[in-house]
Amino acid sequence: MAGGTLAAETGFGFAWQNASLAGMRLAKPTFPAPDHDHGRCTADALQHAERVCELRAQKFTPIRRQVLEALLSSHRPLGAYEVIDELSKSMPRPAPITVYRALDFLMENGLVHRIESRNAFLACAHDHDAAARATGFAPKMSVVEITGICAHCQN
Repeated sequence: MAGGTLAAETGFGFAWQNASLAGMRLAKPTFPAPDHDHGRCTADALQHAERVCELRAQKFTPIRRQVLEALLSSHRPLGAYEVIDELSKSMPRPAPITVYRALDFLMENGLVHRIESRNAFLACAHDHDAAARATGFAPKMSVVEITGICAHCQN
């Protein structure tokens, strides 16, 4: 794409890719920050997942936890087979259907977002839909991508 895109990595910050505004090039921010405590970040996300499942009377089974941990192992989106590869480092290689079912559960509970254009998944430790639910709105899907053409390329 000529103009640039903003890839939102929900729950873990934003990454600018080829961004330009009015001819000005934006610097790519450092993410995660140099002083980032990944262990704490992962622990907080897992604790959030436990709370969400408890509040919704959902079972946070070992495989669901392991899939979430695999996604939390880095701050980048992973495809289902990358999740399987990550899991196979510490356990027998799970069947794809097992991982897809865990991913479906995690998405339904707002713990993972799917980045459709990459067919990848990204862990999220934030309840983006809480305010919407508080007003009686029942969100069905969160979109995490923005695509388009910059003002320069539109001319």
